[in-house]
Amino acid sequence: MWFDECTFYQIYPLGFCGAERENDFGQVCHRLDKIGKEIPRLKSLGIGAVLFNPLFESERHGYDTVDFYRVDRRLGANEEFKELVKKFHAAGIRVVLDGVFNHTGREFPPFREVREKREGTDYRFWFNIDFWGNSPYNDGFGYQNWEGHPELVKLRLENTDVQNYLMDAVRFWIREFDVDGLRLDVSYLLPPWFFELLRRTVRELKEDFFLVGEVIHCTNFAQNISPARLDSITNYECYKGMISAFNSENLFEIEHSLTRLFSNEPWALYTGKRMLNFVDNHDVPRACTALKEKRNLLNLYTLLFTMPGIPCVYYGSEYGQEGNKGDGDIHLRPCIDGIDQSAHPELVAHIKKLAAIRAASRALQYGSYAKATLSNKWFSFLRECGGERIAVAINISAETPTLRAGEGEGENLLTGEVCNLGELRLPPFSSAVYRKL
Repeated sequence: MWFDECTFYQIYPLGFCGAERENDFGQVCHRLDKIGKEIPRLKSLGIGAVLFNPLFESERHGYDTVDFYRVDRRLGANEEFKELVKKFHAAGIRVVLDGVFNHTGREFPPFREVREKREGTDYRFWFNIDFWGNSPYNDGFGYQNWEGHPELVKLRLENTDVQNYLMDAVRFWIREFDVDGLRLDVSYLLPPWFFELLRRTVRELKEDFFLVGEVIHCTNFAQNISPARLDSITNYECYKGMISAFNSENLFEIEHSLTRLFSNEPWALYTGKRMLNFVDNHDVPRACTALKEKRNLLNLYTLLFTMPGIPCVYYGSEYGQEGNKGDGDIHLRPCIDGIDQSAHPELVAHIKKLAAIRAASRALQYGSYAKATLSNKWFSFLRECGGERIAVAINISAETPTLRAGEGEGENLLTGEVCNLGELRLPPFSSAVYRKL
């Protein structure tokens, strides 16, 4: 499928466009063109799909939705977003939205009606309400929320009216905006039957519609990656493993995860399935901030693009953008105008090469995974599919080791150099991607 073969680019629109942190529900601001101007650059970077985090009308950060049928007025109007999607499609770039189905904001009209009418509205059945309790907002009743955040009101997905409302919204996004996929926020809290309902709904309109679930725990979610449910999930295990392994100079840590998830061992969890891989996103520290040894930044992206799964680059991180958590994660989600695009030109060039290499390689898109050699500070692995064999070697140290990555000769796709795969010398803080000749 198209989503298995392309590089994703993640944008948090409210931050990217410099929107106000609070929605006053006043006049529409026209900021979506700020994203449109980036399309030629994204195309040149090798991006095949863009993932937008929440962009429908919300109170603050997008995950507190109040209108599933309207683009947030801090970004623009529905017609403007429709034109933006057309521009992406014209450039050959697919568009995936963030679907927030577990909870809403407190100003979501059905919940607002519950606050006004209490037992006098059937909308009380859309939520898990306790009319004998109270809330931190002194509503005179209690309700379930998302993980202790009372501003995020949990929906009762088992309610048929709620299901119809959400599926009608999804149909609207596809018919009106022609979107190509959805990221399911906190999908680890959504029941499997909901994935199946959603799959049946999107399949009515787009057979190749992409569904990826956000799973933040290192847990076995593989049963939900199937034709009837999801196409992919977020790979937090390898994200954590990569950052930790690089920072502790212990590559055994990330290699353990790669073998555990993707090898041909009978106990491997996700063999033949493709997870959405990343080195940072809108919820975690930027890679350049998290990585202790900045000379390994290129190596980190080499691993991202060559390990099994689908690579996703977070906006600004291709320039080495810094950012840590705090203050509502605002430092992770800056306006694109505030990003220094000249800080790491070598990283941009490296990502362009990696995206092109992966786009032309069935082995990197669909191939098997097998460890070749492993030590604390360098390792190599093999990917193979349909006769194509790729060997990847990474050295995170100041040393120049000699390591093995198969037999015979291979062409380094990053440099064009031909080397003996049985005796590779890797310069300090470097990586290589070889195609066996």
